[in-house]
Amino acid sequence: MYDLKLKIWLERDGAFIISDGRAKLLRKIKDSGSLAEAAREMGMSYRHAWGVLHRIAQNAGGDVVESARGGKEGGETKLTPLGEEVLREFENKSKAILSQFKHEWKKPSVTADGIVTKDGAVLLVKRGNEPFKGSYALPGGFLEEGETLEHCVVREVREETGIRTDVAQLVGVYSAPDRDPRGHFVTAVYQMRYVGGVPKAGDDASHAEWVPLDKLPPLAFDHAKIIHDFVSKHRMKEKK
Repeated sequence: MYDLKLKIWLERDGAFIISDGRAKLLRKIKDSGSLAEAAREMGMSYRHAWGVLHRIAQNAGGDVVESARGGKEGGETKLTPLGEEVLREFENKSKAILSQFKHEWKKPSVTADGIVTKDGAVLLVKRGNEPFKGSYALPGGFLEEGETLEHCVVREVREETGIRTDVAQLVGVYSAPDRDPRGHFVTAVYQMRYVGGVPKAGDDASHAEWVPLDKLPPLAFDHAKIIHDFVSKHRMKEKK
């Protein structure tokens, strides 16, 4: 599983001062009042910790800590006003930046799915990746920046199945927050017109095939509901 990590550091006049590791050392000194204890908690030697503080001081333009009564031998070490300023600037700016990223990540993702039917069968793919790896689903995927939903669904159907289509009509929009275990995904579902091609799995799919609408296997996500809604609407139209 992949995780996105961010590297944030504080500079002054283009000179590197601290990043997360150095900020942790300053924070532990501030909280404990002891460089020896802070170094021990950080898993570094007392001498190495002093070296780190010296390098911070060089680029910050002054001492960031001050010690009294022997320092290492049970004395007190605390941040200087400059040290307090450096730590405060780093923590405040980091929180502001990370809060923006977290806000962005919490926004719902947008996808498009296609319902392609032919001779009483619907085009399905077998998922090659989690979630629901090995389960059948409608072909579809993520909307890319600068792309319309209509273009997205045509592209995704082609990439996942090899089938060429164009958009017939919008079936519906599905936005239940729990419809996808990865997070909040909103999908626009389109009925597609079959143009040509033979099913051939590609992209995230391990298999693609026409499946009779009356013999559907268990489906991933809420795709069973989506197909049920689609079939029900068409039956109602036929009765009118």
